[in-house]
Amino acid sequence: MTSTRRVKTAVAAAGISSFALLYAPQPVLPQLAAQFHLDPGGAALAVSVATGALAVAVLPIAALSEVVGRRPVILTSVVASVVFGLLLPLMPTYPALLVLRALQGVAIAGFPGVAAAYLAERLGRAGVAAAVAAAVGAMIAGNTVGGMLGRLASGFTAGPLGWRGALFVVAGVGAVCSAVTVVALPPGTRPRGDAQLRSVARGLVTALSKPVLLAQYAVALLAMGSFVALYNAAGFRLTGDPLHLSPAIASLVFLAYATGSVSSAAAGRLVARVGRRRALVGALLLTALGAALTLPDSLPVVIAGFLVLTCAFFAAHAVANGWAAADAPETARGQVGGMYTATYYLGSSVGGAAGAWVYGHAGWGWLIAVVAVWLLLAVAAVGAGTRLRPGRSQPSEAASSTKVRAANPVAPGTTSS
Repeated sequence: MTSTRRVKTAVAAAGISSFALLYAPQPVLPQLAAQFHLDPGGAALAVSVATGALAVAVLPIAALSEVVGRRPVILTSVVASVVFGLLLPLMPTYPALLVLRALQGVAIAGFPGVAAAYLAERLGRAGVAAAVAAAVGAMIAGNTVGGMLGRLASGFTAGPLGWRGALFVVAGVGAVCSAVTVVALPPGTRPRGDAQLRSVARGLVTALSKPVLLAQYAVALLAMGSFVALYNAAGFRLTGDPLHLSPAIASLVFLAYATGSVSSAAAGRLVARVGRRRALVGALLLTALGAALTLPDSLPVVIAGFLVLTCAFFAAHAVANGWAAADAPETARGQVGGMYTATYYLGSSVGGAAGAWVYGHAGWGWLIAVVAVWLLLAVAAVGAGTRLRPGRSQPSEAASSTKVRAANPVAPGTTSS
């Protein structure tokens, strides 16, 4: 196996393992609620504490990788996250499960926080841009497949095996994938030491100084919060009155994620045609429209709504992620990527928990109303962050589109939900 193929195989396997484990509890939230006598908001903490811990840990772990190296961080991440995954079903109490989920979130953070830098250093030093793009593409595919596989596996096995057995199944899948990563991942470059850490700190300040970048972080926070809030409550909505689906059938809603792969890939063409601002605002508004379609108590209409909102959300995420990468100063590209990832998963944590609480206390209609407000705030952030300053001009949209592709041709979708 060639070195490039080994890298692609290793990062794809790591992506499958990491994101399958991260979101495995989402389809079994109703079973967790029944087991531990929780409302939907309390059950959603099983997802939110992990994504919140990931959001908090991703920047420190990325900085740590500058000292100890990328490969040791990635390998520790995939192995530790599987170990925590195997221990989760053994937890006797819900608080103990939440503590372990938080630790698992910290462990998982080592992969998305470091993988892109590892690929750029490992393959980019040979000057093979196509190899870097292909490897990042393999990582993105692994992330997306892992997120969908983990949800489907736990949803389909929860009926016959219970939520504990379902989480064991996903942990088993993660163990196989992590073993592939441990065997296949080649060594990276040597760590660069404390001087680089000072550069990281300076870059972080720069990453927080541009309004256009702050707008993209706001989109990541609010759009991801809306998206996860809807999917956290989806199991309760589909298995409860008046739809009464089984957990296995309800978990099929996660197949809607397949539309995200299509819309993420098409986002670049959309930006080229209408410009970044219009593409992003349009995708956010279409996400809100899809959410509104889930209001009627008609299963076909609800499913159509999830298809629309999922497709639109991933398009918005792709545009915002690529925009942040394109406008990142050269000295702060890693920090901008880290901030986008941190706000993305912070939105997943806070928005997911808050949305489930709203659903549990006020119902689906109020959840849709809250999500609509969040998405409109994201639209407002885009407008505020990209408003022209007096006496200054903005590059043409065609030029902006070219900049996105040149600066970050595979950036869209580097994080996964």
